[in-house]
Amino acid sequence: MKNRIDLNVEPRETGKGNSRHLRTEKKVPAVIYGAIENQNIHVQEKEIVKYNVRAYENALFTLNSSISKVNGQVVLMKTVDVHPLSRRPQHVDFFALDLTKTVRVDVEIKLEGKPAGLAEGGLLNVVNRTIEIEVLPTDIPENIVADISHLGVGDALHVSDLKISENIRVISSPELTVAVVNVQEEEAEAPAAAAAPAATTPAAGAAAAPAAGAKDAGAAKK
Repeated sequence: MKNRIDLNVEPRETGKGNSRHLRTEKKVPAVIYGAIENQNIHVQEKEIVKYNVRAYENALFTLNSSISKVNGQVVLMKTVDVHPLSRRPQHVDFFALDLTKTVRVDVEIKLEGKPAGLAEGGLLNVVNRTIEIEVLPTDIPENIVADISHLGVGDALHVSDLKISENIRVISSPELTVAVVNVQEEEAEAPAAAAAPAATTPAAGAAAAPAAGAKDAGAAKK
């Protein structure tokens, strides 16, 4: 069973003024939605900062609270809004889970191995680093490992090539490209640049034409 993290949360009043007051006390306004009726709560800012990192992506939290409906509830931390300048968390959305029902989440693809095509001058291009899956909350994997050592120049790894556990349903398209070894493009040669001076020749001719035209006009005037 997937390990769970205890998280203390408490009720809060709604309103911008109350939310600002909470933030001055280094508490973050939050809401719980999903398997239970929506609940307005707050949580310590340091807890959100600690867990809002890739290492805890899709982690399961067990809530401790004085709110009876919330206490013991298992949730995912779905969205964390941060201030654009200070980067401090401003609001959090928690998704309450029914552990008997599947949930859709994005999971990281962890690439292992050195593509054979790199020795042939190819370049590895990682196109998609995550895929969407549907799975029971307790079976959410930390990541999906993919070996790319067999990829030669021009070869690609697609979602359909991934080795996925039978208890996981992949939502992303099977044709979705995960990584590809591209041919390294050579630097453009100089002929195109050399052609630039030649492009000035018509301009010189164009300048001569008005002069000739002016001469003819003078002759006509006489």
